[in-house]
Amino acid sequence: MATETSEPHEPFSSTTSKNPLARYLHEKLSSCSTLIESGDEKSVAELVDFIHTVSDSAVSNHEDRDAQGNAVEVLSEIHKFLLSPSLDQAVSKFAGLSDECLKIADSIIDCFIEKCSPRDMLPVLCEALDSWNGMVHAYDHVVPLLSGISKVFLAIQRRHFEQVKVAVPVTLNVLKAVCSEFSARDTECMNLFISALGIADSIRAICAKLEGRVLEKLRDVLGSYILQLMVGTPVFKWNSVALLSLVLGCEIPGCIPLVSRLSEFFPFCGLSYLGLITGSDVDKMTHTFAAEEDDDYMRCLSYIKHGAAISVIWGHISIDVAQAAGGDVSTVKDELLSNQTERWQAVGMLKHIFSFVDFPWVLKKHAIDLLLCITDGNIARNYNDKDTDCSIYMPNLYAALQAITMVIMYTPDTVLRKNTFEALKRVLADIPTSQRFEIFQALIANSTSSPMTALLLDLVRNDLYKEGFQRTSTGKDKEKQENKTAPLWVARSLEMVELVFRPPKGGPPSFPEHGDAVLAALNLYRFILMTESAGKTNYTGVLSKKNLEKAFNEWLLPLRALVTGIMAENKDDHDPLVMDTVCSLNPIELVLYRCIELVEEKLKHPT
Repeated sequence: MATETSEPHEPFSSTTSKNPLARYLHEKLSSCSTLIESGDEKSVAELVDFIHTVSDSAVSNHEDRDAQGNAVEVLSEIHKFLLSPSLDQAVSKFAGLSDECLKIADSIIDCFIEKCSPRDMLPVLCEALDSWNGMVHAYDHVVPLLSGISKVFLAIQRRHFEQVKVAVPVTLNVLKAVCSEFSARDTECMNLFISALGIADSIRAICAKLEGRVLEKLRDVLGSYILQLMVGTPVFKWNSVALLSLVLGCEIPGCIPLVSRLSEFFPFCGLSYLGLITGSDVDKMTHTFAAEEDDDYMRCLSYIKHGAAISVIWGHISIDVAQAAGGDVSTVKDELLSNQTERWQAVGMLKHIFSFVDFPWVLKKHAIDLLLCITDGNIARNYNDKDTDCSIYMPNLYAALQAITMVIMYTPDTVLRKNTFEALKRVLADIPTSQRFEIFQALIANSTSSPMTALLLDLVRNDLYKEGFQRTSTGKDKEKQENKTAPLWVARSLEMVELVFRPPKGGPPSFPEHGDAVLAALNLYRFILMTESAGKTNYTGVLSKKNLEKAFNEWLLPLRALVTGIMAENKDDHDPLVMDTVCSLNPIELVLYRCIELVEEKLKHPT
């Protein structure tokens, strides 16, 4: 690494240390310039290996005072060498090993930055960051390097966007990897986070020197970095991935200052709460990077949408955070209540919170609260089912609903489960009828939980009633009855029943694990039979001879044989588990026989 000084060299002052390792290092460093100039790579490699040996010894023997003392002596000797005016070349890779070593390491990096070209220093620091390689005390290695990168950024004179964009992915990847190793060293985690914020401050300072398109692109880099930090900073209460929103997730007040500090960058980066929760700001940023065709940078943005969504949740939690972000969550809620398209986009963004298993339940609770606010039960629909097409939003809405069902199934909080179920119903009700059938069918087909399948089938039955099926089939809507029209998906409702009675992977369903779903499917089928019979209609086709025979032969009879067989086989078994299984089959048997009776009766006079 070439220096930028032209001062005459002075001899490196002799060491006064009694430590033999320090004296050996002094001799090697004294001849360092000569070794490099003569191309003696072997000797230089030996010097680097020696430094690594001392470092590794200190790392592996963290309680060994001699090993720690050797590390301090060696680093001090390097520091003296770097301060010498004779420096032409420098050692580029080293690590801090203790509090004392950490201070020396900071000074060494400062020397590098002062004496070396920023263009040369940045890749060296990035390489050093990338080489932490799971060391036991990686924190001591990473913090001074992060601090060094923030200082080097400020010294860069040109091609700011390109150089910052190279360093940011390395920084984020190392933060994620290193933070995942922490368990309880709170102060060190916070210091790591502060160092990461220092890089953000430096990027903002660089922006003050720029204008035009380059400024816009660098702001996008800064914005993406901040959103990643919302998700990718210190963890010491969870040992999975590094997430700021996990750091103090159960201690919301303690996390507010950190989140506020991050949120202060939003106005500068042109990020708004509405743009974050609908994803439009994220799309703008990712478009910038996609245009650069930089796959490495795109890969480091894996949590940018999580960060965007959780940023708004923090604003929903704390007015202090919202003020720091220059936003008003109440205004955003009102906008989403009045704009269905933006509401669908927001639901799609919230899925990143609901589906991320490492977010604590307290944050998911606040996300559900926000979802309830923007899907108010009294909201007036401003669309016509026949004219509204939400096809482009369907994948995100489906993924969001799947994530919401996961919250219902796994939350240990009864209140949260109740509120999430209400949110599920509201989101479904906000989808046009024709597309809602597709959503229901996909959710039921891909459900791995019998109780969840049962809940979904009950919602289908309620929708049949609310969408007018009950009114048309009892003759209260003469116009619809005369035209024999009904919502499109009513005619296909039997397909959802068949998903349970004849699962895609083969059937019939097994017991007791699918008992809830089977009972719900039987109740739905009985409801359709009774409603069509009472109204003397056949909108669903359930009363046609073909469908009656199919239901009787392919659904009900195989199910009856299965249920009666299980009950007969276990009637004399008094094992508590077996008795529970038999008892759970009683309501299924009752509804099953009622369905069989109805079908047999209708087969005598099919429509």
